[in-house]
Amino acid sequence: MRNLRDAIVDLYRQAATSLPRDVEKALRKAYRREAQGSNARAALATVLENVRIARDDSKPICQDTGVPVFFVSIPSGISHLQVREDIIRATRIATRQIPLRPNAVDILSEKNSGDNTGAGFPVIYLEETKDTLLVMNLMLKGAGSENIGQIYKLPSEDLMAERNLEGVRKCILDAVYKAQGRGCPPYVIGAGIGAAKDQVAKLSKVQFLRDIEDKNMHRVLRKLEQRILEDLNRLGIGPIGFGGATTAIGVKIGVCHRHPATYFVDVAMSCWADRKAQLVWDIRKPQFEIRK
Repeated sequence: MRNLRDAIVDLYRQAATSLPRDVEKALRKAYRREAQGSNARAALATVLENVRIARDDSKPICQDTGVPVFFVSIPSGISHLQVREDIIRATRIATRQIPLRPNAVDILSEKNSGDNTGAGFPVIYLEETKDTLLVMNLMLKGAGSENIGQIYKLPSEDLMAERNLEGVRKCILDAVYKAQGRGCPPYVIGAGIGAAKDQVAKLSKVQFLRDIEDKNMHRVLRKLEQRILEDLNRLGIGPIGFGGATTAIGVKIGVCHRHPATYFVDVAMSCWADRKAQLVWDIRKPQFEIRK
């Protein structure tokens, strides 16, 4: 599937150099909300100029081109092994051509592979579907915002948080308050709730694939997301931690069933450079489509 490999290189280029429309729209809205002459407004003006230059010059938006994370839905009959190999090969090419900063470091030797590939790098999640579309979502997850993510086990005496959605709200507020400006806000917040640590860690990241302006399909979660977003923007952390009215531009919450004895909450954060792009391939046709 040589053409798929080349399309994945283009997917990398789109994600690394062009911020999605929904994220840029939210940042422009935040800019207008901040006070004239404030540090927050100046910070957002710089961010938006950065976004424009990166898109015009086809250069990475940030020097940290992150950890590539792929979520791939594959029609039945397409080899998972082949798709995985195409992703690895495309990653090596994209690292050289775009270029991406080499970020894959061997835990034992501390040696950088130099091409963004290695054990578990990039991160690849594959699932089989009955559809005829191969859908590949790529996010470039910056490490600064990854470092400030938190996982919670409810109930929590420290937070005085019980096993309920109010407890979840306290977890998210705690994580963002502790992070302050270290992860380059305005943040997008993804939270996953469920039975197991690995389950909620993945679920929280999946939330970043949602459009900033979408509405949660569950009414109770929809109201909670809006309430937490308003709470976060009253913390005063502001863009890049300079203070202001915009600490977050989106809160997204996903849920799984839990075990009676567990209630895990993972809080993932994305910096303002919430980089993502989508490749869609109808396997009955030769063309590939890349969407922002």
